[in-house]
Amino acid sequence: MDELTPLLAVLGVGVLLTVALRTLARGVVVAAPLADVVPHAGGLPPLEHPVSRFHVRWYVVTMVFLAFDMEMIFMYPWTLVVAQRGPAAVIEMFGFLALLVAGVLYAWREGALRWT
Repeated sequence: MDELTPLLAVLGVGVLLTVALRTLARGVVVAAPLADVVPHAGGLPPLEHPVSRFHVRWYVVTMVFLAFDMEMIFMYPWTLVVAQRGPAAVIEMFGFLALLVAGVLYAWREGALRWT
């Protein structure tokens, strides 16, 4: 229990500060928040509800983006170690890229990249 005392003290201080600041903020507020104010972008009124659902085609676009985003996350550190590891690192990266190309070809074949 002795090793947990500092952690519990910091946690307690954090909770107390949070509650105190939230209470203080409610006490010194100048005006109540307006419920009828709608969000807008660029001064134009919104065309749809702010919590409207996205079309299902955006899901596929997001997955393709994440696949290529993960590719870049793995390629940056690879560039640092390719000189040390030699040809084995190059072969591993080409295998990884082959998997990504296979995924893109599959998505293309299934029509995931077709917008209509």
